[in-house]
Amino acid sequence: MRSKVCLIHDIGAVFILLFTLFTGCASSGAPGAVKIAVITDIHFLDTLLAAEGESLFAYEKATGRNITDLHAVLDAVLDDLKEEAPDLLLVTGDITNHGEKQSHLGFIEKLRLLQSRGTRILVIPGNHDINIPDAKAYRGNQATPAETVSKEEFVELYAPFGYSDALKRDKASLSYLAEINEGVWLLCFDTNRYEEHTTTSVTGGRILPETMDWALDILYEAKEKGITVLGMMHHGLVEHMPYQAAFFPQYLIDEWEKNAGLLADTGLKVVFTGHFHANDITMHTSSAGNILYDVETASLAQYPFAYRIMELNDTGLSIDTRFVAAIPGNADLAAVYRDKLEAITRRVARNRLDGLDIPMPEETLDALTDVIVKLNLIHVRGDEKPDMALKMAIRIFADLMGSEADQDSFAFDFPPEDNRVVIPFQ
Repeated sequence: MRSKVCLIHDIGAVFILLFTLFTGCASSGAPGAVKIAVITDIHFLDTLLAAEGESLFAYEKATGRNITDLHAVLDAVLDDLKEEAPDLLLVTGDITNHGEKQSHLGFIEKLRLLQSRGTRILVIPGNHDINIPDAKAYRGNQATPAETVSKEEFVELYAPFGYSDALKRDKASLSYLAEINEGVWLLCFDTNRYEEHTTTSVTGGRILPETMDWALDILYEAKEKGITVLGMMHHGLVEHMPYQAAFFPQYLIDEWEKNAGLLADTGLKVVFTGHFHANDITMHTSSAGNILYDVETASLAQYPFAYRIMELNDTGLSIDTRFVAAIPGNADLAAVYRDKLEAITRRVARNRLDGLDIPMPEETLDALTDVIVKLNLIHVRGDEKPDMALKMAIRIFADLMGSEADQDSFAFDFPPEDNRVVIPFQ
């Protein structure tokens, strides 16, 4: 019979992962340096699609998203970027709430204000952006269907944000190659499955074989020319915690390890991702010893409302993370939305635990739920370090399992650091 210590380790390993379903480095100003910002998972819902009523109330209650607050968060980020004046802004997908054409139009208007001040903007779609069969407006008592966009319309709408001046376009997807400067290229991968949508969007992602061949040809060309290549895509390219691919494959591209190894060995240095609504940076070493970093940025539609300000130079990439903690009219934004995330995570985690039908007393299930909730709250912000609340939750759960509190069983943050770090180029 396995010991209770082994049992707590196994259960911890599984359910540390379960909760994720819910889900500054100073600029040197060096000559030739490029300042880059990253935002992702904005889930922008245009105000023309939302009005006071039962349908909007139900939507905001279910998602924990107040539309007025989220617009203010985005405006605060864009205002900061106007002050920062980055050379480049990357938007790594899930631009809209659920693919509404009007939301695309409204978001583009906001981008134009930043673009007009000299910031170049490059966009890639997410799984919530194209060909969404159940796009909705929330006005009145019932949600009603809203117009969505095709992949062709997406390219037309975002032509000024990457597609019109791409160095190369992939024929099999909406992937494209952009030039950052004469020494750096950016591979913008379309990893979405919008062609498979029937009743709603498909969460998982992949790189089509034809797209991978196209990307590898670019990487070989770049290597011959001595050009550094970075990438961006919506879905994760690399695991961000143990067993993520086994338990939550929809947050990674299919065959992630094979594809990450191929890209690393062919010269890709860093990829910027979103989708997971968490702030995390992971380094992956291929079997040949080549390192690729997956820089995942948290959502602007959920606590902790994170975005990145980075500086790229010849030797590497310095990354700083900023958080929106307050907005006009809501000085306690971070605390309020942390509480919202906690409530939603607790409800969903307990429902899923109940669905697994694990033979545990009610008190033990409550304790395990509490561990999952507290792990989620520190994971989404990055640089996970157990606080007193988490340590106490783990201790209570361990006591109920008849074991000693083993903090190491709940360690899951891969190196390097997540919020402020310098990534050197090999």
